[in-house]
Amino acid sequence: MKLIVIAIGANLPGPDGAPALETCRRAAAALDRLPGYRLAALSRWFATAPVPPSPSSPDYVNGVALLRPEGGEDVAALLAALQAVENAFGRVRPYPNAPRTLDLDIIGVGAMVRDAPDPILPHPRAHERAFVLAPLCDVAPGWVHPWLGATAAELLARVGAAGTRPIA
Repeated sequence: MKLIVIAIGANLPGPDGAPALETCRRAAAALDRLPGYRLAALSRWFATAPVPPSPSSPDYVNGVALLRPEGGEDVAALLAALQAVENAFGRVRPYPNAPRTLDLDIIGVGAMVRDAPDPILPHPRAHERAFVLAPLCDVAPGWVHPWLGATAAELLARVGAAGTRPIA
């Protein structure tokens, strides 16, 4: 069965003032309500420093959800649906890597490789980011990166988990 890996992150309060952790939990619930998809697994939540480092930016809350498609796999439509969820949670994009109320990224769709148009799959930087790999290892340590042929656990061993810590 082909699973879709979605990274969830936030480091600013939601529009209603909810803390980033609550926003991420609500976003995971929203993923389970997307037409044509079901939430198959959800990682623990991790606190991570911003990448690139930004002393004025609060730590992020990060997690990974696995979605099970229940029908077709139109990744462009899925991306649009994820952006609609982000917008509902007050996401704005003033500049690259800006602090945010919610960030939902498609990390991978099975073994699909896609260079253009968006979304690019697998996510072009996921294999370098402990804040994606640590929660991914919670739910799918054997997930194989389609380009690199390495599992999530192997990729995390390469980059190290420094800077990521589970939230109790």
